[in-house]
Amino acid sequence: MDTPEQWHVTVSSADHNAVNLLANASGLSAQWVKQAMQKGCVWHTRNKHTQRLRRSKKALQVGDEIHFYYNSQVLNQEVDDAILIDDQLAFSVWFKPYGMVCQGSKWGDHTTINRFAETHLKPQRPAFIVHRLDKATTGIMVMAHSKAAARELSTAFEQRLTAKIYQAVVSTAWQLSDDKVTVDLDVDGKHAVSHITLLQNDVINNKALVSVKIDTGRKHQIRKHLASLNMAILGDRLYGDATTFACDLQLRAVALAFDFQNQRYSYQLPEQQYLSL
Repeated sequence: MDTPEQWHVTVSSADHNAVNLLANASGLSAQWVKQAMQKGCVWHTRNKHTQRLRRSKKALQVGDEIHFYYNSQVLNQEVDDAILIDDQLAFSVWFKPYGMVCQGSKWGDHTTINRFAETHLKPQRPAFIVHRLDKATTGIMVMAHSKAAARELSTAFEQRLTAKIYQAVVSTAWQLSDDKVTVDLDVDGKHAVSHITLLQNDVINNKALVSVKIDTGRKHQIRKHLASLNMAILGDRLYGDATTFACDLQLRAVALAFDFQNQRYSYQLPEQQYLSL
């Protein structure tokens, strides 16, 4: 099946199981359905409460509804593994690779960083997103492993009690008179501030490496602020020249610091993982 399909089945007998019901409804093999369940595109509704269904042997009740959202393009997506930097049990810190996302959809969640953490951490724990990186952005992220930890860390990010530093390779040589510039420019109607510092300048090849410290965390803030200076990030198909920038987005979160339970935690990528010209 090349086009997205969806099936919705109402359970009529407690002897039914989700795999057989969906295999019969879709015409797909039971093995395919089981794989799809693990990738997060099968949902279970009971008493108006809907959640992902991953266990093929979950006991069903008459009146339950099973939903199957099948999109082969989504299910066939693959991304590199995230890399664990530190595990403090209540939270963990990761290097997010290019293409890994922070939020799934009804069509699947197997390429999300929180699902990767849930299936690879020992001991296994739920993983909660407390801040985000764009799909195309690489670098340091922290995830919480309890609702209490998620509330505390989310509050720290919301109240700007964190420090976040990024590196970016931009598509033009640095031409400003000062090696540092602050961009105070609203993003989507919200206050946004980025502090940009030149690290390396390549006049011959017309590009530069910059460091960006952000006071706020608006969607696409760094990408928009650099583009406002006519320095779109290499690989930025949204705010740069899509015909010129064929590489992956050259934006990486290289340092992150935050408070948790009255202690300051600071993380920085090793120098070999920094961006370069």
